[in-house]
Amino acid sequence: MPLIIGTAGHIDHGKTSLIKALTGIDTDRLKEEKARGISIDLGFAYLDLPNGAKAGIVDVPGHERFIRNMLAGATGIDLVLFVVAADDGIMPQTREHLDIMHLLGIKSGIFVITKIDLVDAGQINKVSEDIKALTKDTCLKDSPIIPISSATGSGIDNLKNLIVNEAKKVLPRPEGGFFRLPIDRTFSIKGFGAVVTGTVLSGNINKNADAFIISKRATTPKKVKIRGVQSHFKEVSAIIAGQRAAINLSGISHTDIERGNMLVSPDMDMITDMADVSFEFLNSIEKPIKNYSILKLHHMTDETMAKVSFAGVNEAGPGDKVFGRVSLKEPMAMMRGDRFILRDPAINATVGGGKVLLLYAKKRKAANVEQCRILDSQDMKR
Repeated sequence: MPLIIGTAGHIDHGKTSLIKALTGIDTDRLKEEKARGISIDLGFAYLDLPNGAKAGIVDVPGHERFIRNMLAGATGIDLVLFVVAADDGIMPQTREHLDIMHLLGIKSGIFVITKIDLVDAGQINKVSEDIKALTKDTCLKDSPIIPISSATGSGIDNLKNLIVNEAKKVLPRPEGGFFRLPIDRTFSIKGFGAVVTGTVLSGNINKNADAFIISKRATTPKKVKIRGVQSHFKEVSAIIAGQRAAINLSGISHTDIERGNMLVSPDMDMITDMADVSFEFLNSIEKPIKNYSILKLHHMTDETMAKVSFAGVNEAGPGDKVFGRVSLKEPMAMMRGDRFILRDPAINATVGGGKVLLLYAKKRKAANVEQCRILDSQDMKR
């Protein structure tokens, strides 16, 4: 079964060093990342597991300035390696990244206490207890905790075996449905042309098949052809849900594609600028979110401004779960069951998120609370 592992955690807690210790691959590929010694954009690797399986890895930046890149990388994660440094312990981005994992409904994870070579056993135990307390009411509660040192290699083999065990708990993605690949990177290779990368969310597609690029900056989807497909640097004839993919396209220049675009099968047309949704707001918000507030909505690798409208209430307070509607400034390729994140640009903070319940909401006057409740109660996640 395909498996996508993502990282999470505060800046300088050792996410990239951990991935290098696991895989031998340095996911910091930009000159600026090398010069500054921090991750700025998404990094990619793959891991050969002890049981013979191969997992894709998406390494995300931990600095709050690059949270939009982190959110794009969180798309499609099956299992998160949540990194907390033994010397620092819980830090601000530890909390925000955990909030994001919770809002995205990511239930499989391993907390990795890094840099244990810098502290004594008492400090490792303290950080472990702090993690348990922090995760108590989140979807990652009761996740295993493992101490490691990327510098000495201590605990790395144990972590690989733990990943194998935790991967068994991940439910497989549905095999059918529309093909959707949210694009997280685009570039050009001489002699081949445009290449896009991403994690396949649903469906499958074959080499030489027709597809479309959906972009909020284009009024109509752009038709392309799948010229070639790679997964983990190997040529394949088809790609399925849950796999990382690099796809060579013909019929378009890489300069006409950007992160946030979506590669879809020709029968996929779920593009909307309005949807009925369920909202969940964080316990940590300092003041209620008013009805008709304008927030930034992050969906898959895309983002846009959105007006939030609540059904039956005038505001949503800390920890509130309400139904309502999002009105998007620019249309997105959403589907029922998709998760999204809401951030307040005025304070540069995550305030909540939600789940798409019904598309094409503009055909009705307002969100129907009872209908939303029924849809929300149905299990739309794998």
